Formats: sequence, structure tokens, C-alpha cells
Amino acid sequence: MSQDWLVGLGSRFGLKALNWGLPVEGLIHSTIFDLFCGGRNLPETLKAVRELKVYGVETVLDYGAEAKDTEADFDKTLDEFLKTLAFAEEQESLEIISAKVTGLAQHALLEKITAADILSETELAAWDRAKERLRVLCQTALEKKMALFIDAEESWIQGAIDQLTDEMMAEFNTERVVVYNTFQLYRHDRLQFLKDSYEKALEGGYLLGAKMVRGAYMEKERERAQKMGYPSPIQPNKEATDRDYNLAVLFCVEHYERIASCVATHNQFSTAYQVELMEQEELPKRHPHLSFCQLYGMSDQLTFNLAKAGYRVSKYMPFGPIKDVIPYLIRRAQENSSVNGEMSRELQLIEQELKRRKTEGY
Repeated sequence: MSQDWLVGLGSRFGLKALNWGLPVEGLIHSTIFDLFCGGRNLPETLKAVRELKVYGVETVLDYGAEAKDTEADFDKTLDEFLKTLAFAEEQESLEIISAKVTGLAQHALLEKITAADILSETELAAWDRAKERLRVLCQTALEKKMALFIDAEESWIQGAIDQLTDEMMAEFNTERVVVYNTFQLYRHDRLQFLKDSYEKALEGGYLLGAKMVRGAYMEKERERAQKMGYPSPIQPNKEATDRDYNLAVLFCVEHYERIASCVATHNQFSTAYQVELMEQEELPKRHPHLSFCQLYGMSDQLTFNLAKAGYRVSKYMPFGPIKDVIPYLIRRAQENSSVNGEMSRELQLIEQELKRRKTEGY
């Protein structure tokens, strides 16, 4: 994955091979799928979930369905989300599941709502059905004492997702945080949006759930902005992203009584920064409003050290049929080929540990 050309080639041809019905699922399953996903179905995730629990690491399960098109698809995805909640309820180390709104509503509809376009009666009815699907999911999470991460997506549909998530938070986050919105700090407007969301929650009398990420659609966002002639929503450079991310961490810790936040990052400084802030404020390591998360298959050096030190940390673990999770796998492969030093650092740490064990006779 450190080879950009190989990731690009594999991403293009892997997806085409699946669409053409070529027998490549076995190869995908034993390589990139096995690295980044927990299994093809819920029972297959149990092995990884239990292994993580041994080390004090929790799991956030994510049914890997996105970009669905039909009402039947949306209803099926909701059913899978509900099954995931029921499954998670039985596992001690599963308290949160993740959901994508594009698995419950049509992409084109979300784009029209974000653009504030007028909806037809048919579209209004479809929007009401999407709201009801998410409401059922949130209600079930509330009843099962679980929580939901609502994933962030592309900027041209994110406005609709924010609107929907705010409605659910206002309805379900009155006594504890059931619903979390996701804030992509590689967008230059998201730090202010986080602060605005806090004020809105304060005025509305509910708690804010905030999962903070950097972002996963940078190239796509910039290309679309350039092609369509509008200012890119992406930060001008990595330094600006890092600055806003760390300011967001500070803001959430400063307002921890009304914000339940998750530092979902592979960045070592940002992770250590929240640890430092919690120590300064003398907050419990397992405070219910302060947690950490890394993707399954990435940054184990952060996850397991946090867990060993006693902090609340989880692995975000997608699962589902290989064809359904391919878009997610492609993003992970591309991310790992382009992240500045992150994967190289991880490989270096693994090599050092292998040499140590060999030297010491393990």
C-alpha cells in the first residue's frame, strides 16, 4: 500500500473484476478485506471482536452499505442496522454502531436538500421515509442502551445529513448521547460548525454527540470544486487541518459536560493532546463523554496503548459482503498510500518489533 501506482491499479481493476463476475473475491478476502474488515456477516466478526476485548478495546460495528438506490435497498439496509444493534446488545464490548445515511436515502435526494432545491411531492414523501428509517434506528438504539455514529459524507450531500442528524439528536439526546454527528475537520468550515452545533444543542436542551475525523474524500472534493467552479471546502494544507482538529478536541474537552466526543484519528499528536487535556482537567480516563477510535487494521500502536493505559478506545470495524464494502476498502487503500508517513511509521514499528523478537529469541 506504500506503492501509489499499485493501489490505483488494484482499486480500478478490483472493482471492475467484481462487476464482471470474475472470481476475485477469494483474493480480496485474504488480503485487503481481511485486513480492514471484521467479516462478511455478523457471526464472522465475533472472532475479531473477542480478540479486541481481551486487550480492553471496544468495537464499533459498521454494516458496509452505502450509495443504495431503491426503497427496497433502503429497507434492507435498515434491517441490517437493526440486526447489528441486536447483535451488539449481546456483546459486552459493543456499545456503538455506525450508520451511513446513503444506505437509507437516495444520494440525489440528499444532494437536492443540501442545495436547498424545491422538492416534488414524491421527493418529500421519500424524505419522510428516510427520516422514519433513521428514527426507528435511533429509537431502537435508545431502547437497547446503545449509541449511533452517523458517518459524514461528501460536502454536496452533508447538509442534508447534518439536518437529519440534528433532528435525531434533539429527539434522542435529552438524557444521554444516543446519536453522534461526524465532523470532518479537513473542511475549513467544520470547526465553526462544531461550535454552532454546540450552541444549537444548548438552546434546544439536548446533548451534542461529536465524532471528530479529518476526512476521507479530499481528492474527490477538490476535483468537483474545480470542475464546477466553486471554492473548495477543503483546508488549504495539512497544517490548517491539524490546527482545526486540535482546536476541536480542545473545545469538546472544555465542554465535556454537554458534549460527548470521540477523537477518531490515527494522528499521534491529536490523540496525545486529548490525553494531556484530560490529565490537566483531572478527568477520569473512562469518562463516558470522552473516547478514542481508530479504524480496524490501522494504528494499532495507538489503540492498544490507549487501552492498556485505561482509556476508552474502540476499533471501527466494517463488515458485510465483499461487493458492498469495496468502496470503503478502496478509500482505505488510497488513504494508506497517501497519508503522510502514517503507514510508513506503522510498518517501521512492526519491523522494529520483529527484529527485537528475533534478537531476544522469541
